[in-house]
This record gives sequence, C-alpha cells and structure tokens, in this order.
Amino acid sequence: MKAKTLKPTKVNVITLGCSKNRVDSEVLMAQLKANNIAVDHEAKGGDHSVVVINTCGFIDNAKQESIDMILAYAKAKEQGLVEKVYVTGCLSQRYAPELKDGIPQVDAWFGTRDLPRLLKTLKADYKHELVGERLLTTPAHFAYFKVSEGCDRKCSFCAIPLMRGGHVSVPMEQLVAQAKGLAAQGTKELILIAQDLTFYGLDLYGKRNLHELLARLSDVEGIDWIRLHYAFPSGFPMEILDVMAERPNICKYLDMPLQHGSTNMLRRMRRGITQEKTEALVNTIREKVPGIAIRTTLIAGFPGESEADHQDSLRWIERMRFDRLGCFTYSHEEDTHAYTMEDDVPDEVKQQRATEIMELQGGISYELNQQKVGKVFKVLVDKAEGGRYYARTEHDSPEVDNDVLIPTSAGHLRIGDFADVRITAAREHEMDAVVA
Repeated sequence: MKAKTLKPTKVNVITLGCSKNRVDSEVLMAQLKANNIAVDHEAKGGDHSVVVINTCGFIDNAKQESIDMILAYAKAKEQGLVEKVYVTGCLSQRYAPELKDGIPQVDAWFGTRDLPRLLKTLKADYKHELVGERLLTTPAHFAYFKVSEGCDRKCSFCAIPLMRGGHVSVPMEQLVAQAKGLAAQGTKELILIAQDLTFYGLDLYGKRNLHELLARLSDVEGIDWIRLHYAFPSGFPMEILDVMAERPNICKYLDMPLQHGSTNMLRRMRRGITQEKTEALVNTIREKVPGIAIRTTLIAGFPGESEADHQDSLRWIERMRFDRLGCFTYSHEEDTHAYTMEDDVPDEVKQQRATEIMELQGGISYELNQQKVGKVFKVLVDKAEGGRYYARTEHDSPEVDNDVLIPTSAGHLRIGDFADVRITAAREHEMDAVVA
C-alpha cells in the first residue's frame, strides 16, 4: 500500500454573504500568510488541502447557499480532493449544534469571533501585531472598511445580534492606522460598513462619534472616496451631514436600510421611527447634502402586512424617489421577536409585492438616470471586460449599484484610476459614457 504523502497546508477560503464577512475572510487570510501558510480566496482549481467556508446565516436563501457549499466540500472531502473542511461565520455561529450531526465530514465549526481558535486549529499563531491587516479580495483600489462589530438594535425581524453579538466599535486610532496602511497599498476608496454605522463610538466615547471618525479618515492622504453603508434612521447623527458636505472626498452617498414605508409595519418591525419621521429625515439629508444619492433596502411580506400597508409603501416609494433601492422577501427567523408572530403572508404574495416594488423603482431609476445624459461625471474605473471599461460615479457602490460603461476604443484608461466622462445614454441600472 502506498504511503500517504503529507502535502504542505494550502488553504482555500470561501466567502458567502455580506461585505462584513468578506472583511473577516481578508483578516483570516492575512494571518495565514503571516504564518507562511499558502492561502487563496475562492480558487476554482489547485491543490488546496484545506477549505475554510465563511458562511452567512441571515435569511433562508443565504442559509441554503451556505449549506449547499458545505455539502459540496463534504463530498469533495469524501472523494479525496481536500483533506480538511472547516466552517466559520454566521451560519456556524447560530446552527453548528444542529448541523454537526448531519454533516460529519466537517472537521470543526467556528463562530463569528473565533478567529484565534480557528488559527490554532490551522496550526497558525494569532499575531496581535497584525490587527487590522488584511489580504484584500477586492481590486486594490477599493476596500470594505469595518468600523464596528455586532448590533444593539432590537429590530423584530433580525437575527444578526444572535450571530454577531452586541455592538463593539473599533478604536478610532486603529481605524486611522488601517486606512493609512490601505492607502499605502494603493486603496483609493474606503466603503465604511458595520451592522449599524450610526452607533459608532457610543461604547468607546460615550457618544455617537461617526462624524469625528469621518473627518479623521478624510485627512488620510491617498483616500479619494469614503462611502457610507448601513446607516440606521432612528437617532441618525446629523453631525455627519456637515462633514459630508464639507469634505470633497466623502462621497455624496448614503446606504440607509429603511425596511418599509408603512408606519404600521415599521412599528411591528420595532424600527423606532414612523413614515413621517423617515420622510422628514430624508428631506433634511437632501437639503444639507445637495446632490446626495440615497440607497435603501425594503422587506416585502412581513407578518401582518396587509395590501393596504403594501400600497401605502408603494405611494411612499413614489414620493421619496430613492436613487437606489433593493428589496427582499421576509424570512421567518427563529429566536427573533417576529418569530412569535404568524408568518401569514403567502410566499407568492411576498414575491409579487417585491416584484411590484422593484418594477416601480425601475421606472424611477430610469428617469433619474435619463437626467444624467449629456452631463460630465468623475468615475473610478473598476475593470475592463468585453471591450468596455466598467466604472462607477461617487453615487454608485460596487456590485449593487449602477455601472458606467465606456468603450475601450475610446482611449486607454487604467484600472483603479479616476476619469471624467460624459454620459451618452442611460438605462435602469447602467449608463454609457465616453471620456470627456
């Protein structure tokens, strides 16, 4: 019998779910590299002996995607294609006890804050001097930038606090140092993320301190764009609007998940705000930061949502004319407050309502984009593909918002550089342009 050859450890990290998970994977990869362990991100081929699957447990579809990925690598292990399968992230944090028996091929399960234990299992030392260091999985010119972990909000539908714990801000000095390190590597855009960006600093400084963090990050040489994701509307810290208006390298862009337009639904969701207060906030934001693009996310089919609630929300969307909007159907999550309610909106009705919301928003997006035709915008070039450059304005975040398409025949542009372009045509979610 041929003796088994012990290959050097080579790790393939698979990331599922949100940008916060991506940052966690990047931190893990930097630690492995510092321990001289070869590591790749989502490699399709190669001779990886170990796979680490960083899972999502947010809603049903995301959970199923994570389970399918685990099962695929469990089968790969049975076939001898990998030697070890480790699972980490939100799904593992929440459901490991239930999953362990059903998927015995997994060698170990880790939670969202188990990085030192995961590294030890991989025979790597947790290097404290590397705190904040990451191996970017995005193009070098932009990076997701996590300023806090966890959430203290009590939204009735959300299981994130069960998986990520309470709110913990990263000290400002560490974040500024991280930003300087990224800028030195060529990063030009920081996309600030958290479970709730507006809570930043409350635990460390006794006050909401996002405005001061923004000012300090804005001073970092080489950072040309700073973008804000996941701001909570209730208790919104208005001071950040002054900083956004004053600092040219803070994008006129705000991702603020509002979840619903009906006051009745907002109360059932425990959002701490009404339709009227939401409208007043959005109007104030637009007044204080002229030209700002606001992105939001909505839930269709929350328990108790009537047709009247849905129609109220549609009328509200029509009035608000958000620049960007996404929608997903309600997922009934165990151990949340909403789980005590009857999940009484049929799946087909949830989907129909989500479709109606997106069709309405599609028309709004088309009209807003048409207004940009003939105008000149500064864009950041993300990639070249199929004879076109794919770029973004300051009003567009990667992967979720508009692409600006520029023919490569129009002249050479470098990936990761800025360019001024004139919009020549526009559709719902993309625009054509030429170099101005």
